[in-house]
Amino acid sequence: METASGRASWDKIGWDDGLVLCEILPSFVGQIKKTGAKIAPTALLPRVQPHSMLDLPAFKELLSSPKQIVITTHHKPDADALGSSLAWAGYLKKKGHRVHVITPTDYPRFLAWMHGNEEVIVFNEGNEQQSAQLVREADVICCLDFSSLKRINELGGIVREAKARKVLIDHHLEPEHFAEFELWDIKAAATAQLVYELIGQLGDHREIDVPIGECIYAGIMTDTGSFRHPSTTQKVHLISAELIGLGVQTNKVHRLVYDNNTEAKLRFLGFVLMEKLVVLPEFRTAYFAIRSEELIRYDSQTGDTEGLVNYALSIENVVMAVVIIDRTDGAAGPSPADRFGGPAAEPPLRSNRTGGPAANSGPVGVPAEGPSLSAVRSVKLSFRSSGDFSVNDFARQHFDGGGHRNAAGGRSELTLDETVQRFLSLLPEYREQLLRTQ
Repeated sequence: METASGRASWDKIGWDDGLVLCEILPSFVGQIKKTGAKIAPTALLPRVQPHSMLDLPAFKELLSSPKQIVITTHHKPDADALGSSLAWAGYLKKKGHRVHVITPTDYPRFLAWMHGNEEVIVFNEGNEQQSAQLVREADVICCLDFSSLKRINELGGIVREAKARKVLIDHHLEPEHFAEFELWDIKAAATAQLVYELIGQLGDHREIDVPIGECIYAGIMTDTGSFRHPSTTQKVHLISAELIGLGVQTNKVHRLVYDNNTEAKLRFLGFVLMEKLVVLPEFRTAYFAIRSEELIRYDSQTGDTEGLVNYALSIENVVMAVVIIDRTDGAAGPSPADRFGGPAAEPPLRSNRTGGPAANSGPVGVPAEGPSLSAVRSVKLSFRSSGDFSVNDFARQHFDGGGHRNAAGGRSELTLDETVQRFLSLLPEYREQLLRTQ
């Protein structure tokens, strides 16, 4: 039976799908029990594809008349989060809806070229009341590129309590199932891919113009690691080819995302690679541990640490790579109000939307001062892996995180040094698994 909340569809199971089944089966069974979904074949997918699909007729009916719609995405949006959100917003506006995109926090400056960026409302930059009102008044809330409401920080509770009908479009493991309409597919390369396919399923492929296409391409390009991750399927290349056919200049999008560095970012990268890289051959693991004052010293902006973990994973014979960053409020440097003239989510980082003076943290190598009594402990971890070693499981079990099998995030309320020690203490438990990973 089909329900308004979605439908589960699987295709034929191959031997190499076993790992995927192990990862998603618990949450998938829970989904079936909760929604009353059925298991049915689909001619569209060549292999097993754990996912839930929108009840398309009901969804079309929902969007058949103008609505007040809010789109939101996860904390510190990346190119897929912002690109899919702005692409979906661009489409909905063409259909006559009034749309607001709200992000929980700021995002990298190198994404500011995306069409619609100038209208994005950043929740924690003094827009809390406006955002809450828009969410309360919305007819529909679309949640893109995250599977749990805790990923949008303070916005999560506001969205949960809102009376609006909720839509989830995502490709991460183990969704929370808070939405009435779900389009969830863990084998999709990016949420931007799902947005592209959904617009087509709604019969509106012609509405995808170059600005919308650029946002979609940016999301696909970055989440596939420039088309080198295993998620890069035939379908991904076909979609990219279709976007090129629409007039999207892929070299332009690549340049805007990857060749738009500040001098400070490159000097920071050099410092981190030279001074902070630790390689543990006995565990086939490499990691960086970065203090908040080091971020300040190099005037690090949101997005400057993005992709850093891939340098560690690129080392020969490394299976797991981790970046551990201290983003504790008050750990070093002046207060948020002193530096920014108002509150900020991550004081060590300068908001690239509002600007702000650089702060000098003093010489590198000086231990971080202890946080103030009012400090909020926040150590973030970014995991990457190769082969069948699941950093999603590792992050979920030990660092309150998750994501994909080979890419995940986590967090810790310990100090940076304590977090590093906890991480190192776990490695012997995984040694055999890391050593045998192909």
